[in-house]
Amino acid sequence: MVPNLRILIVDANQVRAAIIEEGLREAGYQQLVRLSATTGLVAAIETHDPDVVVIDLEDPSRDALADMFLVSRHVRRPITMFVDQSDSASIEAAVEAGVSAYIVDGLKKERMQPILQTCISRFNAFRKLREELDEARSQLEDRKTIDRAKGIVMRLKGLSEDEAYALMRRTAMNEKRKLVDIARSLITAAEMLK
Repeated sequence: MVPNLRILIVDANQVRAAIIEEGLREAGYQQLVRLSATTGLVAAIETHDPDVVVIDLEDPSRDALADMFLVSRHVRRPITMFVDQSDSASIEAAVEAGVSAYIVDGLKKERMQPILQTCISRFNAFRKLREELDEARSQLEDRKTIDRAKGIVMRLKGLSEDEAYALMRRTAMNEKRKLVDIARSLITAAEMLK
């Protein structure tokens, strides 16, 4: 449990918001801010800088889910959403929007702690996967750049693939630069000399 988390509660229904707030306070969370509307949510999140966002939409419309998509892409925070009714399309849209926990008909104060922990854990797991995917994509792009530059060196200097790679690697070490940076420079130079 991390009771010093800053939590933003968004709920137009005062009774339901009070249930969320009471459950969070009983779980030890004291840094709570309550908003009564989703309009201006990105600005509110930037202002209050919460660690977690808890939203109760009762019956989310497609527009509300589209707003959540924009919010989650912009602010990258764990988001828990409570709804009374749902269908598979709404669940799918919420997950695509980046909602970490989508709770249907489960607004009970005693459930707030485990739901919040699940939301944060799921958000962190997805963030780690996203970072790993970005890293893998970056490495693949770097590999493609190096291979392209290697082809240029092979063609211009009449070297084998291994010799071209060794030359690029030596140059990178001598200049104290990354191999991919040397490759980019070679590609840029080759483009200029066409």
